Amino acid sequence: MRSKSEGCASAVKRILGKVDGVSNVETNVAAKTVVVTADPSASPELMLEKLMKWSSASGKSVELAS
Repeated sequence: MRSKSEGCASAVKRILGKVDGVSNVETNVAAKTVVVTADPSASPELMLEKLMKWSSASGKSVELAS
């Protein structure tokens, strides 16, 4: 059985993986981080917008690191 955190990580991978230009999404549940590999066409703002929609529905917090 997966933990809630692993389920969230899977959701984040699924959401970001659908963004045009994203080639890889790595999640680290322990560190609560996500690293995205993408070409310049995939803007961080668009990815954040998509995750914020998920955040509102799931009650999870999302922020963009520099």
